[in-house]
Amino acid sequence: MEFVDFDRLQWELPALSRSFERKPFRFIVIDDFLKKDEAEKILAAYPSTTDGAWDHTTYVDQRNKFQKTKFESGSLFDRLFMELNSGKLLDWLNALSGIGPIIADPGLFGGGLHQSTKGAFLNVHVDYNIHPVTRHHRRMNLLVYLNKDWKEEYEGRLELWDMSEKKQIADIAPLFNRCVIFETNEVSFHGHPKPLNTPEGVSRKSVATYYYT
Repeated sequence: MEFVDFDRLQWELPALSRSFERKPFRFIVIDDFLKKDEAEKILAAYPSTTDGAWDHTTYVDQRNKFQKTKFESGSLFDRLFMELNSGKLLDWLNALSGIGPIIADPGLFGGGLHQSTKGAFLNVHVDYNIHPVTRHHRRMNLLVYLNKDWKEEYEGRLELWDMSEKKQIADIAPLFNRCVIFETNEVSFHGHPKPLNTPEGVSRKSVATYYYT
């Protein structure tokens, strides 16, 4: 495998599985998820918002977000998403969560590369639970952030909420090579509701894959 540090993830699996067990929904934050050199290559190749291949999404619950799910065969990002959807990673996610057997989505519906610019926000919400094409049940999100030198005043932190208690349970900065994995269900409320306050030329970049049963 090329990008993910599987040796480390496998070695740390027992501790990570224990850390994953949270309420009201399970999640974990893993720093340095990708191999260092590969993370640098991905950031260097990450397309700017002026690249015409982006879909500009504007919904009621979000603003100033760009998404890209189509990549040239054999390209860096094609290989990255193949690995994130590989049997090896699915087996690891099964072992982490006990959900299994987990199914990948090679079409990256809703996933892929996500990039947000100044003023962007994503209101706290729960995700759709049925894939519109395959009808598979969405069970888990995996996000890898690619933002170097991210400052607190930029906002854009991922918030996780326990809505039954009206209480925030996590406030996660989108730092470079930081991975967040969380269970998706009817109570997995999340978002980055505070509008981005980034300077010109700075965006919030991430890689997203979603998993199903």
